[in-house]
Amino acid sequence: MTTQIARDPKTDHLLTPENSALILIDFQPGLIDGTRSVSREILVNNVLALAKTGSLFKLPIVLTTVAVSAGYQEDTIAELKSALPGVSTVDRSRVNAWEEPAFREAVIATGRRKLIMAGLWTEVCLVFPPWTCSTKRIIQAGAIPVTWEAVMAELARLNMADYDMSGFMELMNVHLPRSV
Repeated sequence: MTTQIARDPKTDHLLTPENSALILIDFQPGLIDGTRSVSREILVNNVLALAKTGSLFKLPIVLTTVAVSAGYQEDTIAELKSALPGVSTVDRSRVNAWEEPAFREAVIATGRRKLIMAGLWTEVCLVFPPWTCSTKRIIQAGAIPVTWEAVMAELARLNMADYDMSGFMELMNVHLPRSV
């Protein structure tokens, strides 16, 4: 006897074809050539497998490149373009894909809340869109992202005479030159 759990495929906490979209960021020849952490063969195999998985499950797919129209980079690798017939490419002029209106609109147009994101370089291609969105989310929830200097100044703002200002100045002198 099989027990089946009834779940709404649009609101399920797990990935479903109805709640997920696939976002592929910057799989371009020049950028792939600069990748040293994995061989080109393995990298291309993995992104093709992911793209074909998205197609198999009929996920909306957003494919994006950077700096093609500016002439600095080539379009998406041919193998990936061939695996995604009918999927158009959003070319960006910005490093942070989420700051590119056409990219943001394409993602929103999928109507999906779960985004499966793959970017060629995690520290550049992939990190900025989720970081931007998560920062906006915590701000909407009431958080105010600030630096340690702003925290200290806010804590000391009411009456600096009540605090050991030599400690304040020591912190500033020791740590401020190292802040980024």
